[in-house]
Amino acid sequence: MPTTAKQDYYELLGVTRKASAKDIRASFRKLARKYHPDLNPGDKSAEEKFKQVQEAYDVLSDSKKRQMYDQYGFYSDNLPAGGPGGAGGHGGEQDVNFDFGGFDFGGGSGATGTKPAATWNTRSRLISGTRCVAR
Repeated sequence: MPTTAKQDYYELLGVTRKASAKDIRASFRKLARKYHPDLNPGDKSAEEKFKQVQEAYDVLSDSKKRQMYDQYGFYSDNLPAGGPGGAGGHGGEQDVNFDFGGFDFGGGSGATGTKPAATWNTRSRLISGTRCVAR
């Protein structure tokens, strides 16, 4: 559950966007010590600041979370792998182009005596990447 409302994580930790993981960790440790609830008993503002610093470090210390944060300005565990737009960031649309040029949709051997082209079931399995099993 995010505790910061539109707070820039880099600003919160006092580092630049190009800061190394080592710099982010050092800044986090310094701020965590400063605002830790055990060192500030009863101070609700320090406790809230500690939670914000912890959240910022959680995102910026993980390369995948940081990449998403840098790209979209936020991070959420509930997003699909492709980001806010879904698969590949295209709003759930998938660009699928099938080329059926090599298939004979004729349906039989006819007068040539050759085997028919792959059945539709086999073709669809080839396209979808599912294993075809000989019967």
